Amino acid sequence: MGIDLEKPPVQTTHEQSMEVAEEARNEDYQNPSFGAQLFMGDFNWHMLFPFPEQDPNDKKIGDDFAEKLTQLLTSQLDPEEVDKTREIPRAVIDAMAKMGVFAMKVPKQYEGLGFSQANYNRTVMKVASYCGSTAVLISAHQSIGVPQPLRLYGTEAQKKKFFPRFRQGSISAFALTEPDVGSDPARMNAEAVLSEDGSYYTLNGDKLWCTNGTIADIIIVIAKTAPKMVKGKEKQQISAFIVEMNTPGIEIVHRCEFMGLGGIYNGLLRFTNVKIPVENRLGEEGRGLAMALATINVGRLTLPAACTGAAKQCLHVARDWGSHRVQWGMPIALHEAGRQKIAYIASTTFAMEAVSWLTSHWADQGKVDIRIEAAMAKLFCSESLWKIVDLTMQLRGGRGYEKASSLKARGELPYPIERVMRDCRINTILEGSTEIMKLFLAREAMDPHLKRLDFLVKSKPAMSELITKVPKLLGHYSWWYLKKIFSPWKTDRYPQLGKLEKHFQFIQTTAPRLARTIFYYMAKYQKKLEHKQMLLGRLIDIGTDLFAMAATCSFAVYQAQKHQHASAPDLADYFCVVAERRIKESFAALTSNDDSLTNQIAKRVVGDEYKWVEEGVIPMEDSTTFKKGS
Repeated sequence: MGIDLEKPPVQTTHEQSMEVAEEARNEDYQNPSFGAQLFMGDFNWHMLFPFPEQDPNDKKIGDDFAEKLTQLLTSQLDPEEVDKTREIPRAVIDAMAKMGVFAMKVPKQYEGLGFSQANYNRTVMKVASYCGSTAVLISAHQSIGVPQPLRLYGTEAQKKKFFPRFRQGSISAFALTEPDVGSDPARMNAEAVLSEDGSYYTLNGDKLWCTNGTIADIIIVIAKTAPKMVKGKEKQQISAFIVEMNTPGIEIVHRCEFMGLGGIYNGLLRFTNVKIPVENRLGEEGRGLAMALATINVGRLTLPAACTGAAKQCLHVARDWGSHRVQWGMPIALHEAGRQKIAYIASTTFAMEAVSWLTSHWADQGKVDIRIEAAMAKLFCSESLWKIVDLTMQLRGGRGYEKASSLKARGELPYPIERVMRDCRINTILEGSTEIMKLFLAREAMDPHLKRLDFLVKSKPAMSELITKVPKLLGHYSWWYLKKIFSPWKTDRYPQLGKLEKHFQFIQTTAPRLARTIFYYMAKYQKKLEHKQMLLGRLIDIGTDLFAMAATCSFAVYQAQKHQHASAPDLADYFCVVAERRIKESFAALTSNDDSLTNQIAKRVVGDEYKWVEEGVIPMEDSTTFKKGS
């Protein structure tokens, strides 16, 4: 039976979608989480101070590899040409494959390079600073493509079969999103049906925005499998499969073209009666979504490093141009408007680097649960880079808006700021948009409370259960809340931080306030809190800024002591001063805001009450007139 191209999207209730998402959460976390403790009001500064350091021998391996790759790219790859032609030269891809670029995260026992997360991220940072499209090719292949989930969940037979191929240059991809399904996996249409003899699955469905999908050799596909009865209730199952792209029935329907990243190989894939051997199922049936989310959690660590690479280039341009471009008798970087931009770019780039390397080292150590920190790093670095690029373009003026090829043609320094802006815009969207990151982090921040209150939230408890559990809850939270009120009255001393001590003390006093504020709004809104996305967003912004401040202070001390960068604490101090102001503003906005009016106006706009405001333009097609495929 072939795929039904007119098949409507799966309709689900809000409760069903939430149930699927909740069941996909991995509860088996054994290691401590700095972020989880922070949201509960505890500042465990010992986890990040002193700043973790990469082993010198491991660092040399990364240095040598990055230098060799830099020479290859700068001699054979023109990023402007990639952006224009939408192609990364095959000769460059082959040369990278020969170096082992596509096997950086493949363990050595399977012919890979066995890179640490730090070396892998340092490599991606360098590539991203030069050509965004090439960085995406490498990152999509290894951060979320086959190597990562295969490492985490593959059988020995699967590892022996597929890992060596990546050392030979095979490219992989990851297929989760569908045309009608973004962040709501309960509505997934793609389906894999097990054969009667149990030897293979038949896959049908479409997958959209599959990065590397148009040139990949092997991909991971997430699809529905047969539902199962659990406690008398039918549960949807979502499974993961390793799929060879030369299998009959796979069609590359369309290669997508985007605002930026001209050389990205991203497309719409169609699977029609594709037979997948049962031995190519990855992990247990029904655990596909959980594996996908766990893979993305680790994969997110690469994005902060890539964003930091682009931010460092913006800092270079801003410093160079700002000090040489003279207006009204003074370099533009020394006018106050320019100084403000330069100070933000420099200090925030430094903070992005701190967050990137802290999470990378934690991943290598394997002793920290980094799902919260990886999400905060992705959120902080992607949002920060967008602002940094915007400020850099403003500082460059018309030259920032002009293409590098045009600048070069008329004899000026070809700084590609407009390309960087186009390329980096996707970072706040892919691998979990800013909005999804905030909801994910809010769920994780509330998790310790939800575990205690689960019997009240999810069911109708018996009176006997209320009598035995409620008094214990009241006792626990009375004491907990009192501790969060009084603990900020006395702060610890951090003499090893020097001038940055006051910022650690700010974090120590602010974390309990954040924790009791989260709990207050949980009690106030209960189930309705999940719909208070603006409020939750502010709470997450506070926690993310506190995390970034802590990482930056620790990193500054490390840079000053280990690398003799005596000015590092000054950068960290400025970043923290600005971050503290943001935090205070976010707290104030929790009670003084326009959320109610915003919601009312938006509802009326969507209800067509303000459709008259759109008059006076040449109208575009809309969902009421557009015919798919026309």
